[in-house]
Amino acid sequence: MAAKLSSCFLSYGLTGLTCNREQGSPRFFLVPSRRLLPASCKMRQRGFDSSKRQEIKKGTPESVPVNSDFQRSRDEEPGPENDSADSVPIHRLDAEKEVGINASSQTKQVDEYPGKKDSTQTIEESQLRSEPAEEEHTHATIDDEHGGREDLSSITVPEVSKALAINRGGGEQLSGDQLEELMSMIRNAEKNILLLDQARVTALDDLHKILSEKEALLGEINILEMKLAETDERIRVAAQEKVRVELLEEQLEKLRHEMVSPPGTNGYVQFLSEELDSLRTENLSLKNDIEVLKAHLNKVKDTDERVVMLEKECSGLESSVKELGSKLLVSQEDVSKLSTLKGECKDLWMKVENLQLLLDRATKQAEQAVIVLQQNQELKKKVDKLEESLKEASLYKVSSENMQQHNELMQQKIKLLEERLEKSDADIFSYFQLYQESIQEFQETLENLKEESRKKAIDEPVNDMPWDFWSRLLLAIDGWLFEKKIASSDANLLREMVWKRDRRIHDTYIACKDKNEPEAISVFLKLVSSPTSPGLYVVNIAAEMAPVAKVGGLADVVTGLGKSLQRRGHLVEIILPKYDCMQYDRIRDLRALDSVVESYFDGKLYKNKIWVGTVEGLPVYFIEPHHPNKFFWRGQFYGEHDDFKRFSYFSRVALELLLHAGKKPDIIHCHDWQTAFVAPLYWDLYAPKGLNSARICFTCHNFEYQGNAPASELASCGLDVSQLNRPDRMQDNSSEDRINPVKGAIVFSNIVTTVSPTYAQEVRTAEGGRGLHSTLNFYSKKFIGILNGIDTDAWNPATDPFLKAQYSANDLQGKEENKYALRRQLGLSSSTGRRPLVGCITRLVPQKGVHLIRHAIYRTVELGGQFVLLGSSPVPHIQREFEGIEHQFQNHDHVRLILKYDESLSHSIYAASDIFIIPSIFEPCGLTQMIAMRYGTIPIARKTGGLNDSVFDVDDDTIPMQFQNGFTFTTADEQGLNYALERAFNHYKNNAEGWKRLIEKVMNIDFSWTSSATQYEELYARSVARARAAGTNRT
Repeated sequence: MAAKLSSCFLSYGLTGLTCNREQGSPRFFLVPSRRLLPASCKMRQRGFDSSKRQEIKKGTPESVPVNSDFQRSRDEEPGPENDSADSVPIHRLDAEKEVGINASSQTKQVDEYPGKKDSTQTIEESQLRSEPAEEEHTHATIDDEHGGREDLSSITVPEVSKALAINRGGGEQLSGDQLEELMSMIRNAEKNILLLDQARVTALDDLHKILSEKEALLGEINILEMKLAETDERIRVAAQEKVRVELLEEQLEKLRHEMVSPPGTNGYVQFLSEELDSLRTENLSLKNDIEVLKAHLNKVKDTDERVVMLEKECSGLESSVKELGSKLLVSQEDVSKLSTLKGECKDLWMKVENLQLLLDRATKQAEQAVIVLQQNQELKKKVDKLEESLKEASLYKVSSENMQQHNELMQQKIKLLEERLEKSDADIFSYFQLYQESIQEFQETLENLKEESRKKAIDEPVNDMPWDFWSRLLLAIDGWLFEKKIASSDANLLREMVWKRDRRIHDTYIACKDKNEPEAISVFLKLVSSPTSPGLYVVNIAAEMAPVAKVGGLADVVTGLGKSLQRRGHLVEIILPKYDCMQYDRIRDLRALDSVVESYFDGKLYKNKIWVGTVEGLPVYFIEPHHPNKFFWRGQFYGEHDDFKRFSYFSRVALELLLHAGKKPDIIHCHDWQTAFVAPLYWDLYAPKGLNSARICFTCHNFEYQGNAPASELASCGLDVSQLNRPDRMQDNSSEDRINPVKGAIVFSNIVTTVSPTYAQEVRTAEGGRGLHSTLNFYSKKFIGILNGIDTDAWNPATDPFLKAQYSANDLQGKEENKYALRRQLGLSSSTGRRPLVGCITRLVPQKGVHLIRHAIYRTVELGGQFVLLGSSPVPHIQREFEGIEHQFQNHDHVRLILKYDESLSHSIYAASDIFIIPSIFEPCGLTQMIAMRYGTIPIARKTGGLNDSVFDVDDDTIPMQFQNGFTFTTADEQGLNYALERAFNHYKNNAEGWKRLIEKVMNIDFSWTSSATQYEELYARSVARARAAGTNRT
C-alpha cells in the first residue's frame, strides 16, 4: 500500500506538503509539477456551501504534523531528487491500480483564485479531451489569499482526499486508514529526504577531500615525471657513452689487427711502393721548385746581403735593448726609492735654507757683539791708562784748579765709560743668549723636520708602483679571508690600506717576500688601523673582459672603464665566469682559493670554485661552477641552448661570492642581459641577507639582445616567477608568458646607462627600443647615454708592438711603412701612385650593414682604391656569401677578405688604412671609428648611435672646424655610401696637404676613458649620496 501511495504521490506531481496547526486544523497544499502542467488547461472557481463545508470538517481525521521544511521549489534547490520526481512517467493503468480511480481519458485540474481570508476554495472537475493512448495527469493546487499574497496552508485533508478521489464517474473518497497511511508515508518521505540531504552534504565534503588529495597526487606525479625525465636523460647519455665505447673498441680491434698483421704481406708491400712513388713525384716537384728558388735567389742576392747586414744590426740592437731592459728592471726598485727621497730632500733643503738664514742672522749678531766687546776692552785699556795718569798726578800733587776741574771732568767721563761698559756687557750677554736660543731652535726644527719627513713618508700614498702590485696584494688579502686565516674586519682594514696605497703596507709586503705565509700574515695584522676610504668601491659583474674573454665591445668597456676608475683612486674589482676558452696567458698570478662558495639553483645547492688573478692591473675573480652541465666548459662564450640558465646561475653565484666574502661595495655594475639578473636577485634575495650597501648600475650595450625566455625558467635561480612575471616588473612587453631580463634590470637598477647619447634617444622610440621604449620612457629619469672611450694604452701607434713601425701625429712616416708592410703581407699590389687603402674590421651581421660593406668592396675598386676586410659572421648564409666574394677576389691585386678575427692583423689594418668604413644600420656606440682615428685613419660612417656622436663631416659647415674629422652619410643605401666614399677619395687624391692635416687632427682627439669615467664617477657618487641621505638602500 505504501509503495502504491508513494507512486500515486509522485504521479500527481506532489513536490511539497506543509502542515500548520492554525485553529487546530491541519492544512495541506499541493504544488503541481511544472513538467505535468498541461498548456491548455481551463480553470474555474466553484465555492462549497456552508453545509458541505461542515461535513468535510467533521470527516477530517486527526492531523499529523509535517515538517515545514519539506517544501522545496525546483528553482531553490535543483537536485537529483527533484529531477527524478518530476521525470517519472505515470500511465493511466498505473494510476488505476495505485489510487483506485476508473480508467478514463480525463484529467483532474484544480483552478485556484484568491478569495477572502476564511473562505474555502472548491475543486471542480475539468474535463480535457484527449486521445485514448495519451497519458493522463492530475494536478491540484489550492491557495488562499493572505495579505495580498497567496496562502497555501488553508486546504484541509478531506478536501485533498476528495480531490484525489474524484473522477468523471464520481469515485469514492479515501478512508481514514488510507489517510493515516498517506500521512505516515509523507513522514517517511520527509525523513528520507532529510537523510538524502545529509548524505549529499557528506558526499560534498568527501568530494572536496578527494579533490585536495587529487591535487596533492598531481603534484607528486609532476615531481615523479621530472625525476623520470632526468632518469631518461641519464639513460640516453649512458647509451651514447656505450655506443662511443663500442666504437672505440672496434677501432682498437682494427689497430690491433693492423699491428699483428706481418709487414711482409703483399698489401703492405703494395702500400709501401705507392708511398715511395708519391715521394718520388714530390721530390721531383721539389727539385723544380728549388731550381726556381735558386734563380730568384740569384736575382735578390744583393738584397739578401743587405738584409743580413740589417739583421746583424737588428740583433745588436736587440741585445742592447735586452741589456737596457735588465738594467731597467734592476733600477726599478731604486727609482721608487729615489722618487720619494727626491721629495724629502727638496723639502729638507728648503727647511735647511731657512735655518741657514736664521743662523746667518745670529752669526752677524754675534760678530757685532764681539766688536762691541773689543771696543769695551779698548775702553778698559784707556781707563787703566787714565788711572795710571791719575796715580801719577796724585804723586806729583798738582793742586791747580784747572787740574782739579780736569780731574772732575775725567771722573765724569770715567763714569760714563763704566756705564757704557756695563751696558755693552749686558748687550753681549743678551746676544750670546739669543745665539744659544737660535742654536737650540735650529736643532729642534731639524728634529721636527726629520719626524715630519718620516710621518710624511708613511702617510703619503705610493704612486710609483704598478697597479698589478696592488691588485696582487688585494687578492692575497682576499685569499686569506676566504681560507679563514684572517678575520673579516681585519681584511676590510687591510683592503682599505691597499685602496689608499699606504706606504706601510707596501713596505710590509716587500719585507715579507721571503717569509712564509703565517709569518707574513702576522706582520700584516700588526698594520691594522682604521683609515677612511678615499674613493668608491666598484664591483663589475660581466660576461666579457678584454683581452682574456672578448667577443665584442663589452669586453673593452669593462677593462677600459675599470682601469680609468682605478687611476682616479677608486677600488675596482671584476667578477667573470671561468671559461675554458679564455686566454689564460693574459692572466697574471692565477690561482685557486682553498674555500668554495655554495649557491642555490634548480632546488639544489652547488659548489663553486673561486679563482683569482690580475688582468691589465685589475683584480679579477673567476667563478668555476661544479655543476653537472659544465656551464662554462663549452668551448665558446655564447650561443648555447641553455644560455639563460648559464648566466642566471653565474649572476647568483657572483652575489653569493660578495656575501660570503663580507664585501660592502658602493656600486655593483652589471652589463647586458647576461648579468641583468643581478638587479632583481640583489633586491629580492641578497639585500635582506645583509648585502645592502650597494647601488645597482646597469649598462645595456645593445638593446637588440634582451635574453627573453619562458617565465618558468626564472625560477631556477630562486626568483619568484609569480611576483616578477608582471607588466611592471620583468614580464616581456610583447608576450605575457615570457621574461625579459633587460627589462627587469631597468626596473630594479638605481642607474641605467647605454653607450652613447644618440643611442639613448633612439631606443626610446618604437623603432629603436626593440619593445622596451615604453619602459625606458617610464624610467627616463634614471636613464642616460654616456659615450664609451677606448684604452689609449693598448691602442697607441707610438708604442704598439704589433706594428712594423711605430709613429705619431708629429711623425707620420711610420704609417706609410705599415701600409707598405700590410700590402706585402696580404699580397696586394704596391704599384706607384697615390692609391687609398680602405679598411673594415667588423662582425658580419645585419646590424653592421653587410649589404653596404659588400657594395663598398666593388665601389672601392671602381674608384681606384684597395679594400681589406677582417671579420666573420655567425649567420651561415652571410658567411657563405662573403666566402664566395673572398674566392672571387682570391688573386686580385687590390682586394683581400680575411674571414676570421686576428688581433695582431687588426692593429696592422688600423695603422695601414687611409680610410675606414663603418656603414652600420644602427650602432649603439662603436669603438672601431675611435681606434681608426687614433691611428690616423679617416672614418666613413653612417649617422646613427655613437657614430653620430663621434664622427663629424668635414664638409658640414654647421660643425666647427676643430670637430670635423671624417665623412658621414644618413640613408642606409648605396647612394648615401657612394656620396661619402667619392668625397673621401677626391679629398685624398686632390688635397694631399689637407689630408695630412686631417690625419694630424684626428690623431690628437682625446678618445680616452677620462671623460666617460668622470661621468660614471659623478653618477656613482650622486646615487650613493642620495641613498645615504635618504637612509634607505633602494633609491
